[in-house]
Amino acid sequence: MKDYEHQILWLDYFNKNLSKRRGRKVSKSRAVFDPSIDELAEAAKLAGYEIVESNNNVRYPRRAYTRSSYIVIKKKDSKSSVLKKIGDMLVQIRSKKSN
Repeated sequence: MKDYEHQILWLDYFNKNLSKRRGRKVSKSRAVFDPSIDELAEAAKLAGYEIVESNNNVRYPRRAYTRSSYIVIKKKDSKSSVLKKIGDMLVQIRSKKSN
């Protein structure tokens, strides 16, 4: 049964190494190279979303040959606006780490 109260966010949505065809869902300006599940969770919390679940040992359907991860958040906004907000936070987190 479909869950309308939660959204799943895969790491591959924010991976700058991937093309849109391979699973990236945000623009390259909102993506980072090889994001980690910890960075994604931190970005979601900073953007104001509550994390319900995370899974580290799964495979993203478009890249079934590679292990990936995802988080599940409570739904507040449309998925595109959620991806934009979390993508912006990921870029900010990554830029702080590099400085």
